[in-house]
Amino acid sequence: MDFNSARQYLLNKPSAIEDFPFGPDVLVFKVEDKMFATLSQSGETAQMNLKCHPEQALALRDIFPAVIPGYHMNKKHWNTIILDGTIPIGEIERMIDHSYSLVVRSLTKAKRNALELRYGATVLYRE
Repeated sequence: MDFNSARQYLLNKPSAIEDFPFGPDVLVFKVEDKMFATLSQSGETAQMNLKCHPEQALALRDIFPAVIPGYHMNKKHWNTIILDGTIPIGEIERMIDHSYSLVVRSLTKAKRNALELRYGATVLYRE
């Protein structure tokens, strides 16, 4: 997965928006004003920060050398994924889905229910 395909996948999440609170070089993806991913590119390689359950975050770091503790994030709950081609696309999509689901689950009940009514729980909580 490269920068453009990651950006497209992130934007295709229900009610996802792209924001630039850290400047033009770091894309921030939010649902209901809560961040679920960042995406940036340095040279030829893109990287993405994704939220993750702490135990799963550690396991992914053990499995994939391109998954490291979240850069400029809470390292217990965030991973940085280096998009260097060594992680299967399906696994990256699963990590994005997981991050998105964690953030949706943390929304207020009213916001969460509104998203569930609009899109359906199976779309929102795909992990």
